[in-house]
Amino acid sequence: MKSQTNNVYDTIIFDLGSVLIDWNPRYLYRKIFATEAEIDNFLQNICTPDWNEEQDAGRSLQEATEMLVTSHPAHEAQIRAYYGRWKEMLGGEIPGSVQLLRQLKDSGKYKLYALTNWSNETFPLALVEFPFLQWFDGIVVSGRERQRKPFPSFYQLLLSRYQVDAEHALFIDDNLRNVKAAEAQGIDSIHFVHPEQLKDVLVSKNILN
Repeated sequence: MKSQTNNVYDTIIFDLGSVLIDWNPRYLYRKIFATEAEIDNFLQNICTPDWNEEQDAGRSLQEATEMLVTSHPAHEAQIRAYYGRWKEMLGGEIPGSVQLLRQLKDSGKYKLYALTNWSNETFPLALVEFPFLQWFDGIVVSGRERQRKPFPSFYQLLLSRYQVDAEHALFIDDNLRNVKAAEAQGIDSIHFVHPEQLKDVLVSKNILN
């Protein structure tokens, strides 16, 4: 990360899932499977992260579901639950992170944007569930744009749409892959671990007191 002062940044870009919003498929599947081992097997071999990312990139939930049901008919009920009971994967907002977002908003010093890998079909539910999403000056949703992190074009889409200068922007994401991709686009970045760590980094950059 660059050594910069608060005079350099005018824009802060947040990831949403696992930074501001606690989303975890295990919250649902702990109600369905008896053991963590069964959940591990299901999420590693059937409803995998790679499969989920295709919905983030614009594949329809119906197409994704039917594809897996065809491939794994013995797990049809569990597969259909993934999107049929998707809201049960939401654990709520991450309070410490939302408080930091509030402080940044209240300071009036920064443009605030979100760049999120999220299905366009489920994102409207999040907009209803989490009012703080209205605090952003703009949100770029991968499923709507049919492209996603870590591909360079997705970062460039936000920069061009909102006329953001990468040299004056700071990006925050829990996925190191996405952080490195942002840095490759010239965007200083923070690898989010937990709200206290994020606060410490923001303070060290003189963005927050």
